[in-house]
Amino acid sequence: MSFRILVCDDEPALRQMLEVQLKRLGHMVEIAIDPLDAKTRIEASDPFDVVITDLVMPNGSGMDVLDAAVARGNSTQVVMMTAYATTQQAVDAMRRGAYDYLQKPFKMEEFRATLEKALEKRALLIENAALRESVKRQFTEFGIVGRSTAVQRVRDLVRRMAPSTACVLITGESGTGKEVVARALHSASPRAAGPFVTVNCGAMPEHLMESELFGHERGAFTGADRAKEGLFRAGSGGTLFLDEIGELPVALQVKLLRVLQERTVRPVGATKEVAIDVRVLAATNRFLEEDVQRGAFRKDLYYRLNVLRVHLPPLRDRREDIEGLARHFVEQQGALASRHFELAPAVGPWLARKPLQGNIRELENLILRATALAQSEVITVEDFVEFDAPELSSETPADELGSGLDLDAHLADIEKRLLYSALERSGGVRTQAAKLLGMSFRSFRYRIAKFEGGIVSDEES
Repeated sequence: MSFRILVCDDEPALRQMLEVQLKRLGHMVEIAIDPLDAKTRIEASDPFDVVITDLVMPNGSGMDVLDAAVARGNSTQVVMMTAYATTQQAVDAMRRGAYDYLQKPFKMEEFRATLEKALEKRALLIENAALRESVKRQFTEFGIVGRSTAVQRVRDLVRRMAPSTACVLITGESGTGKEVVARALHSASPRAAGPFVTVNCGAMPEHLMESELFGHERGAFTGADRAKEGLFRAGSGGTLFLDEIGELPVALQVKLLRVLQERTVRPVGATKEVAIDVRVLAATNRFLEEDVQRGAFRKDLYYRLNVLRVHLPPLRDRREDIEGLARHFVEQQGALASRHFELAPAVGPWLARKPLQGNIRELENLILRATALAQSEVITVEDFVEFDAPELSSETPADELGSGLDLDAHLADIEKRLLYSALERSGGVRTQAAKLLGMSFRSFRYRIAKFEGGIVSDEES
């Protein structure tokens, strides 16, 4: 592959030698005789892939060339050269964005090795930028990230449901992005200019729920020293999102049903109904149909909320979306931290193999931790596994005793997770994985052989 390279040095002999070597390697080369010439070329042309510059020159310095390349914001890699190198100069150059530092005189083997690594990094940054743009362009409509058939169907449902004023019930496991879908329905609707009000029915104290939802009059109860309009009226002209609707007490379910039927609310302590103009969206991670059968959720309210429905599948059923989501979160965290992060190519497939029982929320937390602890701008698998605990079942034996616990199966599952976690942490090297678990290699090999033949080759190191 051919790259565009700029060489800046005030020594004609060195410029000529580097130009010949770079052209032999198939690259396109431009020559600058001093920092002013280099800055003009950097600012006037398409981005260079690599800039190779001397440090001490007339008409400026290599730091000026470095700053000009970094200012373009295109991930150009800069390699500094000097015969007068000091440790502080090297540190300063790296801090200001240089890729590496060569001490003159250098051997051509050293130069080619440094150049190759700089070009590899540049190629990785280009590839990741292209992938990121592809994700943005193709897979983030309505803020819903993903390329799976299931996610494409969700986006299609949002597109078709958004213009309606009918209630929508959004279902799915915890962490699958139900609020994201609710916000998408709001932002794509004619009510987008109005408020989007969120209430978590599971987090609100039961004795305050009616007042919070419907409002109250002054003096309606002890401590009500002023009137309150309530969330239904606060969302007037917009959307009210009732999260964890399955946690709503039965007594309030009756009142919510009346509000949805009559499109009015009666604040606590009031004698008159107040008209409302708000679209109601509801979400739950529970099986409301089962709650209806048990009498824990009113059937008439269920049908009133379930006019339209969007179901979000868990990540384990759409693993092809994991890498795109990870890149999306990496970009978000980079913007918040004013840093530029990239995912190494191995990270996507590694994340796609993780259980991710917490779905998108767990994935986002993993990315947050990795970016917070990363020592470079390229996030690798090691940035995840260094502080990663073995993934164990969220259920404890005590949780399962009610339905009958298969102790042997439960212990085997824990053993399997620990073995594979050790393999991941050791990069697939079984001897190292055995040491992590404090067992002999022979014992490790015997135990891993019980589970699907292992996940790495049979090499012992």
